[in-house]
Amino acid sequence: MMEKSYYFVGIKGTGMAALARVLHDRGYHVEGSDIEKETFTQAPLEQAGIQIHNFDPANIKPGMIIVQGNAFGDDQPEIVRAKELGDKVQSYPDTVEELVAQYTSIGVAGAHGKTSTTALLSHVLSSVAPTTYLIGDGEGVGTPDSRFFVFEADEYRDHFLAYHPDYAIMTNIDFDHPDFFKDIDDVRDSFEAYGKQVKKAVFAWGDDENLRKLQLDVPIYYYGTSEKDDFRAVNIQRTPQGSTFEAWFKDEKLGEFEIHLYGEHSVLNSLAVIAVAYMEQVDLKDIAKGLASFSGVKRRFAESYVGDMMLIDDYAHHPSEIKATIDAARQKYPDKKVLAVFQPHTYSRLQAYLKEFGQSLSAADKTFVTPIFGSIRENAGHVSSQDLEDLIPGSEGIDMDSMDKLLAYHDAVVVFMGAGDIEKYEDKYKNLLSND
Repeated sequence: MMEKSYYFVGIKGTGMAALARVLHDRGYHVEGSDIEKETFTQAPLEQAGIQIHNFDPANIKPGMIIVQGNAFGDDQPEIVRAKELGDKVQSYPDTVEELVAQYTSIGVAGAHGKTSTTALLSHVLSSVAPTTYLIGDGEGVGTPDSRFFVFEADEYRDHFLAYHPDYAIMTNIDFDHPDFFKDIDDVRDSFEAYGKQVKKAVFAWGDDENLRKLQLDVPIYYYGTSEKDDFRAVNIQRTPQGSTFEAWFKDEKLGEFEIHLYGEHSVLNSLAVIAVAYMEQVDLKDIAKGLASFSGVKRRFAESYVGDMMLIDDYAHHPSEIKATIDAARQKYPDKKVLAVFQPHTYSRLQAYLKEFGQSLSAADKTFVTPIFGSIRENAGHVSSQDLEDLIPGSEGIDMDSMDKLLAYHDAVVVFMGAGDIEKYEDKYKNLLSND
């Protein structure tokens, strides 16, 4: 039988790169194409020996399976050529679904916390059984003879409706994609449709009113910290070293658990992992070891000390994520001032959540707001960084030319947050600190 050969159009995308690595690990021939600009997903692909081409219809050969990146239309020249040759062309979600069908699969969905929870679950299950996983930050591992397949299930443009996993974790529902969904009810309908495709059980965060409204055909187990939840974390102790808690399922104590992660959301994510393991009858002592040895994901609370300042880089770009990140910084550094440098990502999101951004960022001791990153998909809106500053007491604007404002602070924590190119501000600040 001829070996399957996959060709990824847009192979440097985070999900695409991760999936390419999974299929490569499983012994398939994988190559693909993308723009020439260097991306953080590139080196791991090259290290794995996966060839990356520039876009060119001549790359396409008969008999390939073409994985069409979500950003590319049917008029993309390589896709056109593939169809002329009669090659099979499938979407990213359709390709993931092929893996979902082969293992005990757990899809992690939610507006926030998907990547962190998927990474935590992958790490913990890998410590007890062979596990293949696909994380939205570009990490993908295809382990031979896997028992589990853990993957991120993205609601954007209803991509997760391609999936029929054994289990689903739902961390929260939020109106996070105003360019696709009409309103929060529209988003909830999508989650419900996804939930109806789940085969065994759904684990959902109990404090989310929209998740509480779901009507599904499989059991829904709610996890959280209140009496009304099925899986509960109690006696939570949060210290600068991390958090400890007891986990209960209804009246049964499952054990005591320790994580070296910060913020209440990390306890909740851990509880979701414990719930999956419990239902799959995995030894919870092994799960406790796996949770204790996990240290986090990149672009989520990534720390570096420069001089006497602690710098934290986080992809937080939504009010509830910002709140969680500042909460985590306070837990880990209770005696230091917490400064926030926030780059609004898109005009539409800033407009939609202006008040909420103001509330979340007010939790920092001092907030600096950069110019809006802006997306190539949108025109400049009727909203500005100044509108956000007006809602945050004592905040001020900052840009590449005024980063030296931060040099006035010492022995403090600076949290850089955003989904655009916030790293350039952090790099500039690091340079200033080094030369200071």
